[in-house]
Amino acid sequence: MTTTGKLGLIAGNGRFPFLLLDAARAHNLDVVVAAIKEETFPEINDRAAADPDHIRIHWMSLGELSKLIETFHREGVTQAVMAGQVKHKQIFSSIRPDWRLAKLLLNLRTRNTDMLLGAVAKVLGDEGIILISSTAFLEPLLAPADVLTQRAPTEAERIDIGYGLTVARGIAAFDLGQTVVIAAGACVAVEAMEGTDATIARAGDLFRTLDSDASTLDRSLTVVKVAKPNQDMRFDVPVVGLPTIEAMRSAGATCLCVEAGRTLLFDREAMVAAADAAGIALVGEK
Repeated sequence: MTTTGKLGLIAGNGRFPFLLLDAARAHNLDVVVAAIKEETFPEINDRAAADPDHIRIHWMSLGELSKLIETFHREGVTQAVMAGQVKHKQIFSSIRPDWRLAKLLLNLRTRNTDMLLGAVAKVLGDEGIILISSTAFLEPLLAPADVLTQRAPTEAERIDIGYGLTVARGIAAFDLGQTVVIAAGACVAVEAMEGTDATIARAGDLFRTLDSDASTLDRSLTVVKVAKPNQDMRFDVPVVGLPTIEAMRSAGATCLCVEAGRTLLFDREAMVAAADAAGIALVGEK
């Protein structure tokens, strides 16, 4: 938990930055938001307009690391948090790095998200800006080790969960993705750069192309999402929410398992209600 009166917020897309912003203000912190032009929802300007004495917004492009540091220095920020997704394809294809970020990219041994964000965190630390955990104010949103829906996983879904946890943790260790989709003990889809919801949609599309009479696979899909074995909770924390349930419903998926204590559940009540309405089981597993 930060102890200063001012917090820097590096905001990606989605609702995560808004939730963190509200939580920081509930702790009476002033917030300086570095909003990423390519990612951050423009509605964040409304939050600043409603609370101008305590929230300041600075818009910048994804590759402007020097501008980020200069902005935080000027605003007196010594602690910051990253919240919200930055699409992997944005990081490695759409980015236009300034000289500081270009130098950092050239020195990366491996061009994956963890390596890049870890290097950015080190640069910020060297500049006197400490990056803290993105769950610092949101621990109540972490998934519990429990069944959250009216329906618990079936025996077949439990078997797929066990296999899915093994596969997901294996690929997560290589930073290849954190989500897998399983059916009848077979891995249907593995997350890469496209993200969780797109992975689920891909699995649904694949099943729709199968001949149901000829296929030996059960028609239900189980989605398993985990954290990386050495997950840095300062960034890229696993998140699921109502869009995840909507993606599952569209794909015909029937069960969602997330890693308890290391996955954030956004809009939990609405998410669980939607899962119940769709007959989807939602469970947290250690």
